[in-house]
Amino acid sequence: MSRRLADFRICLLLAALAFAAGAAARTSDRNQPLNVEAATSDCTVVGDGACTFSGNVHIVQGTLDLRAGKAVVHRVNGDIRRVVLTGSPAQLDQELDDGSKVNARASNVDYDLSTDTVVFTGNAFIDQPGRGNISGGRISYNTKSGQVQGSGEGQGPVKMQFQPKNGAAGSR
Repeated sequence: MSRRLADFRICLLLAALAFAAGAAARTSDRNQPLNVEAATSDCTVVGDGACTFSGNVHIVQGTLDLRAGKAVVHRVNGDIRRVVLTGSPAQLDQELDDGSKVNARASNVDYDLSTDTVVFTGNAFIDQPGRGNISGGRISYNTKSGQVQGSGEGQGPVKMQFQPKNGAAGSR
């Protein structure tokens, strides 16, 4: 591996760590009911399996607010384990344990509750107002640890912006 590529990867890793500091999703949201609105649904209410919702899908669980054209909710042993959203774009907004917010959008959002991981693909963008943002073809975000990883996935580079901690952007 070239030194330039290695330096870039180290910078990207440090940037991702700095962006994600203190960014853990609101843990109490998991204990809230999952409310879904959609134009249509195809779902079984008995046992495990997938429920498919289409048309202006709106899902709310505590401070978690998801919007998409289509959502597939997967259940295992009666518990919701995974939610896959598609849309143009699918959107996710959530309050974090520290009171800050995260806003995200992408063509596809795959939220795996068993691993606390959300994978955004297709023109992905995650913003933490006042802290910074990241965009790329694919962004993986761990809602528990705040770890974020990005890649271009053939859609150009990963881009990140960091806000100064004191909030005085542009002043020196």
